Amino acid sequence: MSSENRTSVPNSLNEHWMPFTSNKDFKENPRLITEAKGVYLKNHHGKTQIDASSGLFCNPLGHGREEIINAITNQLKKLDYAQPFQQGFGGSFELATRIAKHTPANLNRIFYTMCGSSAVETAIKISIAYHRANGQGERFRIIGRERGYHGMHIGGTSVGGMINNVKTFANILMPGVVHMRHTHLPEHKFVSGQPETGAELANDLERICANFGAENISACIVEPIAGSTGTLVPPKGYLQRLREICDKHGILLIFDEVITGWGRTGSPFASQEFDVTPDIITMAKATTNGIVPMGVVACKEEIYDTVMDASPKGSVELFHGYTYSGIPVAVAAALAVQDIFEKEDIFNRAKNLTPYFQKGLFSLQDLESVDNIRGYGMMGGIDMKLNTKPGKAGFECFKACYEAGVNFKATGDCLIIAPQFICEEKHIDEIIDKLRTGITNYQKNQKN
Repeated sequence: MSSENRTSVPNSLNEHWMPFTSNKDFKENPRLITEAKGVYLKNHHGKTQIDASSGLFCNPLGHGREEIINAITNQLKKLDYAQPFQQGFGGSFELATRIAKHTPANLNRIFYTMCGSSAVETAIKISIAYHRANGQGERFRIIGRERGYHGMHIGGTSVGGMINNVKTFANILMPGVVHMRHTHLPEHKFVSGQPETGAELANDLERICANFGAENISACIVEPIAGSTGTLVPPKGYLQRLREICDKHGILLIFDEVITGWGRTGSPFASQEFDVTPDIITMAKATTNGIVPMGVVACKEEIYDTVMDASPKGSVELFHGYTYSGIPVAVAAALAVQDIFEKEDIFNRAKNLTPYFQKGLFSLQDLESVDNIRGYGMMGGIDMKLNTKPGKAGFECFKACYEAGVNFKATGDCLIIAPQFICEEKHIDEIIDKLRTGITNYQKNQKN
């Protein structure tokens, strides 16, 4: 068997332990993706599917972009790897400048990581290092939120609030983490955009300050829009209130924009969309269009200066980093992505496509098994009605939609829809039509 065939349809499925997957179910009926181009995927049965979740929010520019492929290829020919410790690679400095042009306010100090999980881990460490450098080493607590997702490293798992991600590893998680309530209220039914009610939930942070001592809290981390749990859009005034409380008590506000960063809301970052400036932003996924793993942390200049000034010249100011921090091939991909963002006016393209996508998404609310729909920008969540046990409806509906020719991510009983920004209206129509077919087929299967 040729090398190409082995990677497309392998001889054995037994050895690979797959992540976030029902391995037993998959290996009985595998779903193998063999090709991708533009907005379409092809599976090992030769059937074409439309990508309705931009990979995992990773590929807003579409699959197989020649500009990115050429940039990576040329970089590999010139310099394949350069260690990032006590040495430099010119491209990483150029990329930092390009990223800082889009980040809000003075979040212009850029730290590279390997992925979104490591970006969150880094943001937590930077917050601790900042307070220690500022003479407030007692600030060790991190405040997360229910239904939040911040990756799967120990720090990210600790501050995250998705129960199945947490419960298995509860005995090894970070101490001192406290969670606010999530923002999804019963009255938030079939709301496109920000709900009118729920801003008062931000006062959970004030209550935590009173209970645990604000002087012990380092940072509060939230997703501006909770993505992996199913597009929980912040109520009007909620993020603003978090900002006020953090400012009052000297707490750093971290926005996890691994999903919302780079145009998903129509603005470069959701912080700009909602007019709330955090102290630290994490990003990943779309940074390289999902082609090479890369995460980024952007922090305010004064955070960087405080950490720098606390150490004498010649010493390492922050004992943290990764072998693959800002490596040439990832930087090359990210620079090519920045070029496309600018050349094709991608953020405005996403903003202009949003009304059409949201209208199509909410047209599915008439389906019998759909319990709720939420959306903002180019992302949406479809809650399925419970079927015997949590998660079964979402999983079975995902498989029915896969057969109908539409590919997306399901979390629990929520279908997560996030089309690529290069979509045209006809592609949105195709996504919605195939979702309707797949959900309808799922409904029929349940009645048989």
